[in-house]
Amino acid sequence: MRAPVLVTGASSGIGAAAVQALLARDFRVWAGVRDEAAAERLRALGERCTPLLLDVTNAAQIAAAAERIGADGGLYGLVNNAGIAVGGPLEAIPLDQLRTQFEVNVIAPVALVQAMLPLLRRSLGRIVMISSVGGRIALPFVGPYAASKHALEALSDSLRAELLPSGVDVILVEPGAVKTEIWERGAQAGAALADGFDPLTRARYADDVTMMINLSRAMDARGIPAARVADVIVRALVARRPRTRYVVGNDARMRLLLRAVVPDRPRDRLLRAAMRRLGS
Repeated sequence: MRAPVLVTGASSGIGAAAVQALLARDFRVWAGVRDEAAAERLRALGERCTPLLLDVTNAAQIAAAAERIGADGGLYGLVNNAGIAVGGPLEAIPLDQLRTQFEVNVIAPVALVQAMLPLLRRSLGRIVMISSVGGRIALPFVGPYAASKHALEALSDSLRAELLPSGVDVILVEPGAVKTEIWERGAQAGAALADGFDPLTRARYADDVTMMINLSRAMDARGIPAARVADVIVRALVARRPRTRYVVGNDARMRLLLRAVVPDRPRDRLLRAAMRRLGS
């Protein structure tokens, strides 16, 4: 049996696929979830999968998870996967939603690193941060999410350099569109946000909101399977010399190429046009 790995946000999407992929490679998996129903589903995967009730914004649950994992023998890998996506025009985003976006996608991964780092130092382990191509090139109307991923990229770069003497490596995984529940949740959240707009804001952004809701559902249909990202997570954990970044998906590569060759203002127009075409 390979060394133990903690995966946060393990109840669905990339997290659930990562648990399956790690078990298939004979890892011991600690699977962080927020409710008992998800924990029960994971227990059915066998004795090498141990669910933990772990809300990544709950300091007490993070501390309890670190204590339990440490008492069981230690930890080799931390996969910081749990996240949410807040979208909409920045002019109208409620600031409490913006704070929540950063609390979950930025503060929580750092809290997990701080709690688990003593265990990872002992094993010369690895930290895998699930970022997004949105952390390298931001799209309109997903500013909060993109900003949180940009922040995660910067924190990961700093952390990787800081931990260099310790032997603990930090690796970023940057998918494009992935077929997960996040798209439908985003579409529903966008519709709910628009319902709260004042009349002027609703009129100003009506077409954009409709486009984003349609685009979210189109991305769900077009996204790559979460299992492809899970395979990259496993590769990052087992490679003798892992890359610092893994870009996953053709759409992610195309967006990075666009950023490299097209100046900002023409790129803004191209991105809006492409989003409108896909979201029509």
